[in-house]
Amino acid sequence: MRRVLFALPLLLAGFATPAGPAQASACNRLVELRSPNVAYAAFVRRHAVAYRTPGRAAFADFGKRNTNGYPTLFSVLGRACGWYHVRLPLRPNGVTGYVRARDVSLATVATRIVVDLSARRLTLFRNGHAVRRVTVGIGSAATPTPTGSYYVNQRLVPRYKAGPWGPAALGISAFSPTLRAWTQGGPVAIHGTSDPGSIGRAESHGCLRVRNSAMLKLYAATPAGTPVLIHR
Repeated sequence: MRRVLFALPLLLAGFATPAGPAQASACNRLVELRSPNVAYAAFVRRHAVAYRTPGRAAFADFGKRNTNGYPTLFSVLGRACGWYHVRLPLRPNGVTGYVRARDVSLATVATRIVVDLSARRLTLFRNGHAVRRVTVGIGSAATPTPTGSYYVNQRLVPRYKAGPWGPAALGISAFSPTLRAWTQGGPVAIHGTSDPGSIGRAESHGCLRVRNSAMLKLYAATPAGTPVLIHR
């Protein structure tokens, strides 16, 4: 059931050779790469370092796979010569950085997810069109679901499919604002549930709960790298 994205070759102008003096001003300008209908995911080839600005103030490094064994990927926001500006799966929520273009491979993503916490509704879009809507359970007042812009950074199938995470989960790059001591820092996911009565209610620890039958369809239709917007 796992969907593998096709890694596109880097064909963007300016990446093949270092910029000369005539290119310097153009290389300093960040070019946005995302749109409402198309997004880009950057998969780590072997190792990648995240910098505050291109080539300066390194603050995180990533291997080819994350702690769950899933391929490490970032959501691409823009590019400058030889660099991608990316959203990272780190605290604080929404943190961004720069990674070298040569350290990642790009894949296009035509899907996005929008979650309306007030309506307890998740909508999946493909090519700008809503293709699936599901009711979700959200975080409680004590352990709220964080709002903001994130992305699907891993697709997981629990070993015990009748357990609290149901038959499948879409991990996103968000973390609980309150549960810092949890395993892996309290990551947030969209997942199935063994408690269908919690769907449509504010009872979770921050994750978004979906009925198992709907979760299987959502999992099958959502590739890694899909942007996720959570709002009230």
